[in-house]
Amino acid sequence: MTTDAGGIVGEFLSLKESTDADVLAMQCGDFYEFFADDAELVADELDLKVSQKSSHGSSYPMAGVPLSELTPYLKALVERGYRVAVAEQYETDDGHAREIERVVSPGTVVDPDGAEARYLAAVEHDDGDDGDAWGVAFAEVTTGRFHAAAFAELDDVRAELHRFAPVELLPGPGVRDDDARLADLREATDARLTLHEAEAFAPGRARHRLGDHFGTQALAAVGLDADPAVAAAGAVLHYVDETGAGVLASMTRLGGLDAGGRVALDATTQRNLELVETMRGESTGTLLDTLDHTETAAGTRLLREWLTRPRRDRAELERRGKAVEAFASAALARDRLLDTLDGTADLERLAARATSGAAGPRDLVAVRSALERLPELAAAIDGTELADSPVPDVLARPDQGAARDLHDELSEAIAAEPPGSIGGDGGVIARGYDEELDELVAEYEEAVDWLDTLAEREKRQHGLSHVSVDRNKTDGYYIQVGKSVAGGVPEHYHEIKTLKNSKRFVTEELEERERTVLRMEERREELERRIFEEVRERVAAEAELLQDVGRALAELDVLAALGHHAATNDWTRPAFTDGDELRIEAGRHPVVEQTTDFVPNDLRMDSERGFLIVTGPNMSGKSTYMRQCALISLLAQAGSFVPADSATLPLVDGVYTRVGALDELAQGRSTFMVEMQELSNILHSATEDSLVILDEVGRGTATYDGISIAWAATEYLHNEVRARTLFATHYHELTALAEHLPRVANVHVAAEERDGEVTFLRRVREGPTDRSYGVHVADLAGVPDPVVGRADEVLDRLREEKAIEARGAGGGGTGADGDGTRQAVFDLSAGEFVAGGDGGGREDAGDAGDPDRAGDPDRPASAAGNGAAITASDGDGEGGGRGLPPDRALDPEVEAVLSALRDTDVNETPPVELMAKVQEWQARLDDE
Repeated sequence: MTTDAGGIVGEFLSLKESTDADVLAMQCGDFYEFFADDAELVADELDLKVSQKSSHGSSYPMAGVPLSELTPYLKALVERGYRVAVAEQYETDDGHAREIERVVSPGTVVDPDGAEARYLAAVEHDDGDDGDAWGVAFAEVTTGRFHAAAFAELDDVRAELHRFAPVELLPGPGVRDDDARLADLREATDARLTLHEAEAFAPGRARHRLGDHFGTQALAAVGLDADPAVAAAGAVLHYVDETGAGVLASMTRLGGLDAGGRVALDATTQRNLELVETMRGESTGTLLDTLDHTETAAGTRLLREWLTRPRRDRAELERRGKAVEAFASAALARDRLLDTLDGTADLERLAARATSGAAGPRDLVAVRSALERLPELAAAIDGTELADSPVPDVLARPDQGAARDLHDELSEAIAAEPPGSIGGDGGVIARGYDEELDELVAEYEEAVDWLDTLAEREKRQHGLSHVSVDRNKTDGYYIQVGKSVAGGVPEHYHEIKTLKNSKRFVTEELEERERTVLRMEERREELERRIFEEVRERVAAEAELLQDVGRALAELDVLAALGHHAATNDWTRPAFTDGDELRIEAGRHPVVEQTTDFVPNDLRMDSERGFLIVTGPNMSGKSTYMRQCALISLLAQAGSFVPADSATLPLVDGVYTRVGALDELAQGRSTFMVEMQELSNILHSATEDSLVILDEVGRGTATYDGISIAWAATEYLHNEVRARTLFATHYHELTALAEHLPRVANVHVAAEERDGEVTFLRRVREGPTDRSYGVHVADLAGVPDPVVGRADEVLDRLREEKAIEARGAGGGGTGADGDGTRQAVFDLSAGEFVAGGDGGGREDAGDAGDPDRAGDPDRPASAAGNGAAITASDGDGEGGGRGLPPDRALDPEVEAVLSALRDTDVNETPPVELMAKVQEWQARLDDE
């Protein structure tokens, strides 16, 4: 940037050029100022007033915020995705100087609003890595959480990005130098992409940095050996350090992502099951929203983690289940514990604020108050049903002695209700903690008392009335006397100001007392600040302890909340089996049951019944039935009770869903392409221990293509993958597979039709269905009556294998001019009309599409297609062929083929059997 500006504006522009931040906030005395383009930007984003600053003959836009109000403005800018550099002012021998002390980015803001985690992530890829070519790392600077892992597939990276939902992402050189990979990451996350220096991703430097910070054994302890994962983790540490957030000390543990011990939930499944966000991107109506009865921000975060990262460790799940069961049955103890937790501060975030030096006096009071809850919680548990459960073990996990010592030190050091910051009237440090400070405060209070009583002494000593003593920044301490008596003041009064109704005076003694008070105030502030910083450093040194206590309190909060939900919604504790049985009695959807009069349904799967084909009408509840199965399995492996009368479940290693498809034409991917990619991921990723939910496959393409894909996918899942699968489909042809594949069974969602009215019963029953009631659903959706009525007519004719009349635009007329009704035959195999004529006569279905073949008796009738495509009229002709005029009689062999075709129900005949029949008929006709 080239500029002729000097002075403050020139300094600002020079500092801005030295940083890659989007915005610079530069301290100028008691304000943080923004100049030039930055001033215009923050004015637009934050509704600040813009003024003008002159510098060297030019005028520059200027906006500013008070020193004490920068934080909310920083948060607002960061929430909008900006990186903001902060330049602090300090004193030098020549006056003032300024330096950039920190850069606040979406992933490094230390004190965000709300309970949501704000993760900073890094992703790296190594083309030369034969194993785990992808590395990911996630850090939550407000809590000190740090995780890293290596993956072989990009789909796994996408799943973790969806689960952690980072607000800022650092793509490594192996990602950002490849447009396709970078596009994949942009598609997988809404995070701001920040290009951090490539050297930070060098595996050697990253490994050294991680060893220095977490200890040389940390990488081996979590199995972090692959270079891409090491590079990503090292880059995150470097970025946090470079931004000056000051929270590295709060990152005390390097955790893996433990993919082997978790249930695989890819991004598609998390979205389809609406775990933390609905399809519309809302939080209301999600599984998390439904279950979140927690009292603390940390509890909400942990509940989200449990729901998005279910466990496969049976012992851990049994422990959680016992704790939830205890909370569900001990209502009074549960309510007392939740009341005790209510309002508890977020210790993980307070630990980060302490290590960064951002914690103020009231933050330390919040730490003290949270530590006070430990004995209160123990009292709430002792002597109740909770005492014989795993609940006391959760509370006992942190070092109780160290927590008590820290609490006692804070109680001794920090006043009961301190001000928000150091300075002013003091009062941050408690009396009795520091002898030097106590002596200084006593002297100060004595001096202030002399000033407070000066007015009364002056009145008595000099016989004055209307006398007061006050202080302001301009005049300091002064004696104010009413004008009516101002002429009687003593000679040692020195007038300093005349007002409308009074005069102000000072005395030498008052000025001396003022100097003494000011010196003591300055000394008290310095001493209080030093003592407070020492106490804060003591708290920062116990960051790991605070994190342990915070996580224990969060776990108690989640377990109690799950117990509360189980008790108030009649949920049951699931039983886990080592076998293949999956049995749910009266299962319900955990979210839908909150807003509707829900109809429960059973589900049974085992080694001989592992693939259920689910058929039934549109809108009858097939999707809900399958999703509730997936959610019940997921809830059980999160440690929760489940919405059912009983549930016996195997532990699954992954839940995979394909439920609809969003049209992604903007990304060059059609609805059908998305559908096929999701199916591909399932077929590649699922194992025999997985649960697969398929809600339609192949519907995005032509009918026979779709049936073929669905048929082949069913065979592959059944024969090769052997995953427990629920497959909802409108391809009724697939129901025939139950007769040929041993583990396939049919179930359907029942409907009842009376007098033309359809009632969806929401009941799942054994066996297939043969109707989808699509026209009825169109009627419910408000499709115009003429369309619904006409659809019913067409449907009836298709079922009866009769010709369909293609109605022209003219309404009542007839003929070939398009103004009236024309008869046509719809070919089911081709999906199109293949014959037509005027209202006065009908042509052979096999000839209508080929004028050159019209009237050719040698052309096989089967060429017209099958089913309704062949039966081109309602009545029988007088010749050998049905619907043909006498002069068009068919060969007996051809008539025999047509007769066999008429007797074949294409809706009920499996595709393989149907194709065999077609081949037989073609062979018979060829022989002719």
